[in-house]
Amino acid sequence: MTEQPLVRVRRAYDDPEPEDGVRVLVDRLWPRGIRKDALNLDDWNKDVAPSAELRGWFGHDPDKFAEFASRYRDELDTVAGRAALDRLRALPQGKPLTLLTATKDVEQSQAAVLADLLRRHR
Repeated sequence: MTEQPLVRVRRAYDDPEPEDGVRVLVDRLWPRGIRKDALNLDDWNKDVAPSAELRGWFGHDPDKFAEFASRYRDELDTVAGRAALDRLRALPQGKPLTLLTATKDVEQSQAAVLADLLRRHR
């Protein structure tokens, strides 16, 4: 039995923890109020973020999350989306991967959708 890779989702505003492993910002926009040298990132993968149109439609409305997640997975199932996912999958194996997002509700965010996909297919 192989152990499932550890993929975490955290807010970009939270202090880094030693357990974070590889830290990747998965938002298209830089988090407000954070200096670039203060985030302690290994990568910023803007290309894996949802489109501006999809983000605008979703508007962080919890009632739309299931439909958002479905549409976002469809966006990731394109040539560009698969390339962005492959970039995440290519990060060092055997270490935890922490996906960072500025959104307040990490459980209903693109980072949560990504984490689910990566846990299944990393």
